[in-house]
Amino acid sequence: MLWKGNLLCPEVFHKQNINFFLTFNLSAMNTLRNKVQLIGNLGTNPEIRSFDNGKTVARFSLATTDSYQDANGKKISETQWHNLVAWGGLAKIIEKYLTKGSEVAVEGKLTHRTYEDKDGNKKYFTEIVLHDMVMLHTRNTKEE
Repeated sequence: MLWKGNLLCPEVFHKQNINFFLTFNLSAMNTLRNKVQLIGNLGTNPEIRSFDNGKTVARFSLATTDSYQDANGKKISETQWHNLVAWGGLAKIIEKYLTKGSEVAVEGKLTHRTYEDKDGNKKYFTEIVLHDMVMLHTRNTKEE
C-alpha cells in the first residue's frame, strides 16, 4: 500500500526525498563549480599593467592564515600564499585602493596555466582569477 490517508508510505517517501535531494544538490553544485572564496591580506602591492587595447590587469599575492591548537595546547598558525589576478574595472579599483597589508574578501575561479621560461623549461602556475572583491580594511586612496 503506497498511500495511507494523505501520506506516502515511508519507503516511497524516502525514495522521493533522495531523488529530490540528489536533483537539488546537483543543480546547486553547478553554481558552485570552480568557486574560490578567500579572506586575507595582500602580501605585495598590486602589479598593474595596462594594454594597448585598453584592458587593465592587476596581479598580487594574498596571504591566508589558519590557526589550530596542537596536542600540547600550543597555538599553531599556518599561512598559505595565493596568486590573484583581476581584470578591467576590478583591476582599476585594486590599483586605486589596495596596498600591501590591505585586508580583502575575494571570490573567483581557480586556473592553471603553463609557459616556457627563457631557458625552455616548462613552468606551471596556479592563480585565482577574481570576479568579486570586498575591501575589509584599507585606506581610502593610495598615497602618491
